[in-house]
Amino acid sequence: MSIKIGKALAAGATVVAAFGLLAPSAPATASSGHSSSGHSVKVTVMASSDIHGNAVNWDYFKNAEYDDSAHNDVGLAKVSTLVKQIRADRGADHTLLFDSGDTIQGTPLDYYYAKMEPVTTTGKIHPMAKAMNAIGYDAVTLGNHEFNYGLPLLAKWIDQMKAPVLGANAVSARTGLPAYQPFLIKTMKVKGEKPIKVGVLGLTNPGIAIWDKANVEGKLKFLDLVATAKKWVPVLRGLGADVVLVTAHAGDNGMSSYGSDLPVENASALVAEQVPGIDAVLFGHAHNDVPQRFVTNKVTGQQVLLTEPGRWGQRLSVVDFTLTKQRGRWSVSGKSSTTLNTNTVPEDPKIVALMKEQHDKTVAYVNQVVAQSKEQLSAAESPYKDTPILDYIQRVQTDLVSKAIAGTADASLPVLSIAAPFSRSAVFPAGPVSVRDMAGLYVYDNTLLGVKLTGAQVKDYLEYSARYFAQVAPGAPIDLGSLTNAGGTPDYNYDQLSGVTYDIDISKPVGQRIIGLSYQGQPVAADQQFVVAINNYRQSGGGGFPGVTTAPVVYNAQVEIRQALIEYASASGTIDPATFADPNWKLVREGVPVF
Repeated sequence: MSIKIGKALAAGATVVAAFGLLAPSAPATASSGHSSSGHSVKVTVMASSDIHGNAVNWDYFKNAEYDDSAHNDVGLAKVSTLVKQIRADRGADHTLLFDSGDTIQGTPLDYYYAKMEPVTTTGKIHPMAKAMNAIGYDAVTLGNHEFNYGLPLLAKWIDQMKAPVLGANAVSARTGLPAYQPFLIKTMKVKGEKPIKVGVLGLTNPGIAIWDKANVEGKLKFLDLVATAKKWVPVLRGLGADVVLVTAHAGDNGMSSYGSDLPVENASALVAEQVPGIDAVLFGHAHNDVPQRFVTNKVTGQQVLLTEPGRWGQRLSVVDFTLTKQRGRWSVSGKSSTTLNTNTVPEDPKIVALMKEQHDKTVAYVNQVVAQSKEQLSAAESPYKDTPILDYIQRVQTDLVSKAIAGTADASLPVLSIAAPFSRSAVFPAGPVSVRDMAGLYVYDNTLLGVKLTGAQVKDYLEYSARYFAQVAPGAPIDLGSLTNAGGTPDYNYDQLSGVTYDIDISKPVGQRIIGLSYQGQPVAADQQFVVAINNYRQSGGGGFPGVTTAPVVYNAQVEIRQALIEYASASGTIDPATFADPNWKLVREGVPVF
C-alpha cells in the first residue's frame, strides 16, 4: 500500500512526501526486562500541548521567572526534566512522547524569530524546533496558532523538526489531499516477542479557516475531526497498529466559538465517542488540566481515555497502557493516565543552555525603551471602566485606518475603533515604556482591518458585547468578582468602542442594554455609515460577533497591531493620556452611573 501525502503547503505550493507502510525512521524498542511478564507488557505515552513558545521558565512581560497564584512553572526545559525522569523510570524504550499543538506562537521568543529575525530568511533553527528536537519528541500535531505567521514560516519549522508534524484534516484546497503528514506508526520492539505497533493520528482545528483566513484561504481546507478519524483509524488498524492514539488540537466539550458553517471546534470527546478503534485521545486547545477522562464509544462500548496537559508546559500528561498478547496479537487490556506538575522539578540545564542565545536576544528586544509615559496607566479596571490605556490602542487604530482611507470614497465616514481588555495586569509605568510593556497590553499577534458598518449594526455589536456583564438590579451591591465574564465570556470577548458615546445599563436584560448611542452629540441613525477599526480575529468571526464577517472591508494592509503600537510610541516618544484618553462609555443602572 502506498499513500501520497503533502508534508507542508507554503506560498501556495504543496510539498509532497510519499510514505510506504509508514515505518518509523527510528523505532522505539521495549525490552522484556521492564514491566513485562509472560504475555503482557506496559508502555507509557507522554504528551504536552499548547506550549505557545514557552521554552524556559520565564515571563517575558514581567522580565522575571514565571509565577502565578498557583505557583505553576512553564516551559519545555521543565517538561524535559519530567520526560527524562519517566524514561529512566519506565525504560526509555517503553516510552513515547507527543505534543498536541500550538507551539510556534505565544511568547516574544516566538515573535522575535518569526518577525524580527525570521528563521525563514536567516536559516537559523527555530527555538521550538531546537528544544523539541533535543528532548526527542516522536510526533507533534498542528495547532491553530501554527498558522499565525503564515505558511512559509510553518513550512520552515516543519522542515527543521526531526519529529513528523501531523495534521490529517488539513487538506489542499486544490486537490483535497492531505497537506501535512496524517499519521505515524511507531514500532516498539519487545525482546522475544512480537513488536508493538503504536499508530498516531494527528488532527487540527477547523477554526483555522476563520482565525487565519488571510493565510490559508484558497490554499488549505480543514475537515471535520470525526469524519477524518473515521477515514484514517481503519487505515492505522489495517497497517497493524496494536494501539491507536489520536493527538487532537481540539477541546473536549463538543462546542464551538463560531457558528455552524465550520465543523465542530472542540470535538475530541466526539471523536472518542463516535469513531471505533481508538484507545486514547491526547488533546489540547482548551488549556485545561484533564488528568484522566473516559468516554464510552457508542459503536463498540469500549472505554476511550482522554487527557489534556493544561498549557505552556505547566503539566505533562502520562498515559500507561498494559498490552496483553491474545491469539498472536497485542491488545490494550488496561490504561490509565494522570498529569504531572512541572513545578515539582528543576529545569533541564541542557535545554536552558540550548536556548540561552535566543532567549537572551528576546529579553534584550523586549526591554528596549520605546517612549516615556507621563503617568502610570493600568488596565486593571479596563473590564468595567473606560481606561486611558485601552484608549491608547483605540487612538492608534483610529489614526491608522483614518490615514489609510484618506482620498478614498470612504474618506468622509466617521472612523470608530474596537479594543478589548486582553490583560488586566497590563501597565505602562510612569517613565520609560518598553516593548514588553506594549506586548503585555496587546498580547495577541492580531492584524488591523477597517470594515463598514451601519448604525444599526454598531448597536447590535455593542449589545452582543454587553452580554459580558451580569444583570444587577438598581441599588443592589456591586460584586466585582461576579460583575464581569457572565456566561463564561472571556475578557478578550468584551469589545469596547471608541468614536461614539454610549451607556451600558446592566440592570437590563441582554440585548436591551445600550443606551444613548450617539456620534458627536447626535443619536446614531440606523442607516448611518461608519468605518470601524477591528482586528483580524474578530473580523473573521472569532467570538461570534454579529455583522462583521460579511461587512465590506475597506482596509487590510496586514499591519500587526502590537507593532503599530510600538511604532506609534516610538514616533512620538511620549505617552500622554491628555492627548488620547476619551471616557466615552460607562456602566449605568436606570441612568445612575455604577462607578
